[in-house]
Amino acid sequence: MTHGPLSGVRVLDLSRVLAGPWATQTLADLGAEVIKIERPGTGDDTRLWGPPFTTRTDGSRGDAAYFLCANRGKKSVELDIATPEGAAAVRELAKTCDVLVENFKTGGLRKYGLDHPSLSEINPRLVYCSITGFGQDGPDAHRAGYDYMIQAMGGLMSVTGQPDDAPGAEPMKVGVAVVDLFTGLYASNAIMAALLHARATGEGQHIDIALFDVQAAMLANQATNYFVSGKAPTRMGNAHPNLAPYQPFPCTDGMVVIAVGNDAQFRSLCVALDVEPLGTDRRFATNALRIEHRAELTRELSALTASHSMKALMALLEAAGVPCGPVNTLDQVFEEPQAKHRGLEVEQARADLSAPVRTVANPIRMSRTPVAYDLPPPALGEHTADVLERLAAATDRSS
Repeated sequence: MTHGPLSGVRVLDLSRVLAGPWATQTLADLGAEVIKIERPGTGDDTRLWGPPFTTRTDGSRGDAAYFLCANRGKKSVELDIATPEGAAAVRELAKTCDVLVENFKTGGLRKYGLDHPSLSEINPRLVYCSITGFGQDGPDAHRAGYDYMIQAMGGLMSVTGQPDDAPGAEPMKVGVAVVDLFTGLYASNAIMAALLHARATGEGQHIDIALFDVQAAMLANQATNYFVSGKAPTRMGNAHPNLAPYQPFPCTDGMVVIAVGNDAQFRSLCVALDVEPLGTDRRFATNALRIEHRAELTRELSALTASHSMKALMALLEAAGVPCGPVNTLDQVFEEPQAKHRGLEVEQARADLSAPVRTVANPIRMSRTPVAYDLPPPALGEHTADVLERLAAATDRSS
């Protein structure tokens, strides 16, 4: 690849499922060459995580949609690292790479000679990123970690879902694997920082990223709410722990989220709904009072919004400068005029598939080195011959 701020950076990707692949897809979008090592015959686990599946040109079942979401821009190489030959090939590749990303269990690559100490001996500049459930040390370091269990153990589910006195009350996971996704983003940030250090000093380093640590970091204001108050936050459904009104409200044909961030916006909301006195009501005049009287406020506002269509309510609120948005289904998201204008859908052809691959665009917008999409998510082993032949040629030249 010749474009992007990471042009010239080569990444050896030994990761699979989501957190690691999300990190390496970000690097690929930014111009890095990413070589994805996959198990012969089966590849990344998520190739089989369906339905839905793609359809090949011969009518047979292709890759699962899940795989497509996190593997754009990569070259797939089939190698069995459990064999001496496969491990040796990966070591040779590591000599030519700037970055290695893996998400095996802690210590799992040592027996193949693919751990950080082993590879740093043959490539001192290598930035080696390990993604695990619980990190490289500590009493849980040996445990496997998956997004769902980390959402539970790390407290996210304790603040997600309906409150105990509401119908359907129970701790809930988030609708996408947010711990994996956040972990991938933290990992890609750390990798780019380590690359800057390596270029300045010639020294690589080991990056230790744990899903559990990331989940704790993600708690953000909820964690500091606990640190400041000494009280663990609880589930509040769609309400916000620190702001009111800041939740969905009913309409005749759906729901609209009203996101009031200050007292002036609340007064504008009341004017828009033709209940201006509510804006200075002694129960609701400040955000702290609105939090204290949240139940009453929600009832009064819900009664007002319920007679409006979503379109009519949003028109009123937008004219008044009150932040709001419809509760969209996914098909509606990509039909939004803003989504179309910003090009949030990427379409790429892959020779073995009967239809183009559609993925969501990278949200990074850069004025001089824009993101580009040079390769679709690869077929299993699609680039094995090309990559290994190039490696062999490079080895011949160096010898």
